[in-house]
Amino acid sequence: MEQITLALAKGRTAEDSINLLESAGIHFDDFTAESRKLVFNDTTGSVKLIFVKALDVPTYVENGAADMGIVGKDNIMESQADVYEILDLKLGQCKFAVAGFADHQPLGNNGLTVASKYPAVARRHFQKRGNSIKTIKLNGSVELAPIIGLADVIVDIVETGTTLRENGLEVLEEMDSISTRLIVNKASFTTKSESVHALIHSLQKGLE
Repeated sequence: MEQITLALAKGRTAEDSINLLESAGIHFDDFTAESRKLVFNDTTGSVKLIFVKALDVPTYVENGAADMGIVGKDNIMESQADVYEILDLKLGQCKFAVAGFADHQPLGNNGLTVASKYPAVARRHFQKRGNSIKTIKLNGSVELAPIIGLADVIVDIVETGTTLRENGLEVLEEMDSISTRLIVNKASFTTKSESVHALIHSLQKGLE
């Protein structure tokens, strides 16, 4: 079988993803959480693992630099990459939500200013409601935007809601459920069918 290049998102779900691969029988003996290496080969040489930024995983897969990828649904939605979404790996489960001050709920209004790490997701959500909005792209501390008047509301990933509450904000509207997914390059799905399906099957077994 041909070697598969698998792109894996750096960050909080990386260790869980590695554990899932291990439970699926795919072992990377030289991997450690402290390593700064970006490329690892499994013990059989059938899988090459590359570590990239989460938002870049769909781009690598869409453009064929990786045959498959493991990444959060949030980054798939934001990138709008043309890939096959094959498996829900049930890791990092959370949700997209609109959040802001409890006494300020202008969600039906046009002309809202929405701050988010995910402006494309935010725009599509409000467009479905028939609302035109202005988006502000932020890379961190999104909760600060309503507090200092930079935005009316934010669109962000929410797990427990603790950070929102500590900053006087709350969920105004729940959006999409998010978890880690397995994606596949459309060409690789055909040209490397045997290897791709073997890895899919292994991961399915690892999830059982």
